[in-house]
Amino acid sequence: MMNVDFSKRLEGKVAIITGGASGIGETTVRLFAKHGAKILIADVQDALGISLCNDLVSDQSFETVFVHCDVTKEADVKNVVDIAITKFGKLDIMFSNAGIPGNPDFSILDFDKENYTRVFDVNVLGSFLVAKHAARVMIPEKSGVILFTSSTASVCAGVTPNSYTVSKHAIVGLIKNLCVELGQYGIRVNCISPSSVATPMLTSVTGLDKTVLDDVMCASSVLKEVNPSADDVAQAALYLASGESKFVNGLNLVVDGGYSTTNQDYRRLLQQRFENPPPLL
Repeated sequence: MMNVDFSKRLEGKVAIITGGASGIGETTVRLFAKHGAKILIADVQDALGISLCNDLVSDQSFETVFVHCDVTKEADVKNVVDIAITKFGKLDIMFSNAGIPGNPDFSILDFDKENYTRVFDVNVLGSFLVAKHAARVMIPEKSGVILFTSSTASVCAGVTPNSYTVSKHAIVGLIKNLCVELGQYGIRVNCISPSSVATPMLTSVTGLDKTVLDDVMCASSVLKEVNPSADDVAQAALYLASGESKFVNGLNLVVDGGYSTTNQDYRRLLQQRFENPPPLL
């Protein structure tokens, strides 16, 4: 039976987290550091990344470095991985978390090639480049973990913009192929599909305050009495990055409180139209 130290589940591990300067990435950086990982924060948000890094290294038990990285540029991705090897001697965990929502092209008639290209460059091409350079250094070691952030858009249709939805489906397809290709080298590949979380990116896109978003998400949730947060996603990443999931490979871990299991519009429509709603069939 494997003995796991739950107080330091990533002790001695080296992790790169792209999009690590804010939102889900920042929360995961803090959690991984707490569990003993040495971390490279990779992001285009230099001021936020440097501030987070300085905040963490003020606690001398944390080893954290910030590196500017645009995941659409292969030279940037290669550089981050090379810095990890130079500074820490290895790379155990690559968390490809960087992503953008793009413009709200909910209708196919609103399709805009420039928006589509930008979303795919960051969400899909970026994921390929991150996987490529993580695999480059993990294959010789015959070990490692590669994680991606997908979305419930990969399992639940009609809720998010078309370009974003397709990009997140692509990530699930990528992990399926990579889990087979890289599994022979002892490298595990998985992704996390969270539902909406009131991160700075989502508040910026919607123009809604975090408190309002939290209220909306709680009201629409299948699982009641729980307020979804970035920490729920970070905890899932911690599990998939740690030895506790040593035989978990090719998994799209949906973290949505059961939201994607049902369409609640029928129930809500009946409740809105009838004082005493008829029974649901």
